[in-house]
Amino acid sequence: MDESRDGMAPGARVSRRGVLQGGAATAIAAGLASTSADAGTAVEAPALPQGAAPGLAPVVMERVQVTVNGQQRVLTLDARTTLLDMLREHLHLTGSKKGCDHGQCGACTVLADGQRINACLSLAVMHDGREVTTIEGLAQGDALHPMQQAFLTHDGYQCGYCTPGQICSAIGMLQEHKDGWPSWVTADLTASPPPLTDGELRERMSGNICRCSAYPNIVAAIREVEGGSGQDADHPGVGRKVPA
Repeated sequence: MDESRDGMAPGARVSRRGVLQGGAATAIAAGLASTSADAGTAVEAPALPQGAAPGLAPVVMERVQVTVNGQQRVLTLDARTTLLDMLREHLHLTGSKKGCDHGQCGACTVLADGQRINACLSLAVMHDGREVTTIEGLAQGDALHPMQQAFLTHDGYQCGYCTPGQICSAIGMLQEHKDGWPSWVTADLTASPPPLTDGELRERMSGNICRCSAYPNIVAAIREVEGGSGQDADHPGVGRKVPA
């Protein structure tokens, strides 16, 4: 194949390495020329705040006072810190899990002033002066929360990674239902509270994903706490108490 090019000696080859080397040399030469041309009119760059990296905005630190599991905590955090990272990285409450970190799996669900939220989507500074309850704060000493006990009784977990979020979400969901909140599948919006059918329950818990697919037992556990029989109507025989 003829490798000759216009303006090049016949037989000369153009290699990828040669192009890159030539481009780098040109860029360096241009930079040196620009520096020389501007040497007489150099403008002193403004001083950066201590600890700030060149080209980056300085970190904004905020004081956050929040009650976590009944204990008041005061922290100074990067304003961009999520509630989940505050709990896990600063307070070492690792029960709340980081799954998708996009609010899609529910593993990080906690209760903020009694309402369930995805901690990965909420900034810590948004909860200044508020009360947050994690899975670690549900039990009273050695006495488990009824929802925790029901998950044990009905084997509502397998690997357990999603379980803290499932339990916190279930507690918040039952309160929402008690307060008369409708869901996407609520047929009668005048009923308060609407009947908690299996379809309602699954819809209301649909933001919490269980990769192990322990859903029938999760439904049974929630049913027991809600006051039902602990039986999943769509899966007869599932959710019976495990013999002691």
